[in-house]
Amino acid sequence: MSAGIQDLHDLLWILPLRIHRTPKNQAFTYAQIDQLFRGRGKIIHHQITPAFGRRVKGKFLMYNGYLVVKDDLSNETIALRWFNLYPSQKKQFEAITEVEFLGTVQEYRLQKQIINPQIIAPESTLSDYLIDYPTINKVPGNQTKKYIEKIPDSLWNEIVPTLPQIDYEHVLKLSEAFKILHGRYPIAQFTPDLKSKAEERLAFEEFLQDQLKILTRRKYIKRKTATKFEVPEKILNQYLKELPFELTDDQNKVLHEILNDLGDGHPMMRMIQGDVGCGKTIVAFLAARVVAEQGKQVALMCPTEALAQQHLKSFQELISKFNLKLKVEIILGSTKAKEKKVVLKSLAGGEIHLLIGTHSLFQDTVIFKDLGLAIIDEQHKFGVEQRLKLVSKGEATHCLIMTATPIPRTLSLAHYGDLDMSFIRTMPAGRKGIKTRITEVVNYEKYLQFVAARLSLGEQAYFVFPAIEESETTDLKNVKESVEKYKKLYPQFKVEMLHGKMKSDEKEAVLKLFYEKKIHVLISTSVIEVGINNPNATIMSIYHPERFGLSSLHQLRGRVGRGDKPGFCFLVLDRNLSPEAQTRLKVIENSTDGFVIAEEDLKFRGEGDLFGVDQSGTVTSKKVANFLTHGHILEHVITDLKKLEETKPAVLLPILEKLAKDQKILDTI
Repeated sequence: MSAGIQDLHDLLWILPLRIHRTPKNQAFTYAQIDQLFRGRGKIIHHQITPAFGRRVKGKFLMYNGYLVVKDDLSNETIALRWFNLYPSQKKQFEAITEVEFLGTVQEYRLQKQIINPQIIAPESTLSDYLIDYPTINKVPGNQTKKYIEKIPDSLWNEIVPTLPQIDYEHVLKLSEAFKILHGRYPIAQFTPDLKSKAEERLAFEEFLQDQLKILTRRKYIKRKTATKFEVPEKILNQYLKELPFELTDDQNKVLHEILNDLGDGHPMMRMIQGDVGCGKTIVAFLAARVVAEQGKQVALMCPTEALAQQHLKSFQELISKFNLKLKVEIILGSTKAKEKKVVLKSLAGGEIHLLIGTHSLFQDTVIFKDLGLAIIDEQHKFGVEQRLKLVSKGEATHCLIMTATPIPRTLSLAHYGDLDMSFIRTMPAGRKGIKTRITEVVNYEKYLQFVAARLSLGEQAYFVFPAIEESETTDLKNVKESVEKYKKLYPQFKVEMLHGKMKSDEKEAVLKLFYEKKIHVLISTSVIEVGINNPNATIMSIYHPERFGLSSLHQLRGRVGRGDKPGFCFLVLDRNLSPEAQTRLKVIENSTDGFVIAEEDLKFRGEGDLFGVDQSGTVTSKKVANFLTHGHILEHVITDLKKLEETKPAVLLPILEKLAKDQKILDTI
């Protein structure tokens, strides 16, 4: 029960770790190292010795066994070893003179041997398959195997899929797939291709179960009635004319998608995907302005204090520029209790139109008078539950999510299928772009000279390191040592450090000096990955880049090239890397497209923890389904489910209603 195994269906999802064809008896000559082997022969040497220190409940000794077996079919020998034999087993081993055995061959001191082989009793018939099951909650695999072997053929044939009404022509029957993967299929028909098709069928079932949950949550949210925020074209045009720049075509398209959502009477659940610096913030501000000017409040949640402060600065500048009568405030974990009390009182009274914050917005003490829109930046740093917790602080609150880490299509469909997607792919005019170079020891001096030349032009630089201080377990370059090093290398420039262990006011003071161009080189950890916007910074140097994921490298690179000057990103190496690591860094060197990089990151790192944090409630623990190899299966699932929804909605209704009764489905996947 504690492992979630409650019925026969759950038991079937405990899939074997390995399935081998049972080998035939062969001469010892054919025994290959690390291969399964079956043989028979005469015992020419016995050795049974006490396993010293091993007693069962203090009552009796355990034994180790060693037999040397001479082949019946040749003159070769194989050693068989057992550890921790019971006294009864010791007697059996001492009595036998011939043995048939099965196990994986190893080599020890030039002698072939098998550890803990299976002894095959005379006249016994082995199954066509050798099957190993995993241990689940201390229940050994051989016990699970016994349970599964007791399932009669009639029950195997009666396995019903999650949705029998779907047209399954493009996949195997679910019962066939389970039989194949549990070794209940005729061995003459078993092929690797058949096994692959069986895995695809189970992947289909897993993806389908998740998509039904996503569909349930989507329908549950869309069923609610929300405040309509309608903006006449004349007023919208006035908003856009006030901007000091023209929106790109993508920004315009996404803004209209958001306004359509805000005006349709149901809660908006939309995600904007856009690369670093593509202009998501101004689109979010315009959405916030629409809601706030029509009498509702807006919450903007960020994963870091730096990003929250950056948004506060941007929104205050825009509100001041447009002379808007909107009040914006911020609440952070570091906000003093006295200040927080004043903000919370104003928020509950409706005097604050826009509140910006980090995880502190989740606190029960944060009460909105009338929350109309929740904006979440860098969604992947949070989770589905946290997103819905913020939204629940209002009645049928609209929700707008932003991410500067483009999400591969299959992950997007699997994790965020309840959201409508918008994309900003084009960059604002005037950006000069970023050049990226891998810098090795051989050209390190040239790199230092180049940095000095750019600094002498009045530009600024970030140097990013994976560690704050020296560690006994690694030899990574770190922030604290590097500050002293580069102060000596660049005595004519101001060099300072920034890292996560500094106090909030210390970090703010350093960033203020950096923005004011009084610090030329900022030596930091990846704490600057998001929320730092200094258009005068043109150089990003990342030390030990092999320690960062591709998405993190791309985010860090996005801190430069944000103004009218070109940006330069250096991936600084101090050692030879593996071919795989070199290939990864080449992706960053050769591409600035975040969508391409995200796809490559998925290939290198797998579908597990793509963004570097453990997302609560995301679909990462599949038994079979894999986004890399089964992406086409997920596409099939979505197409089939959509077709069923359009042609036979009555079939889906009771299933979705049943799922909706489980609050966990509405909170998470």
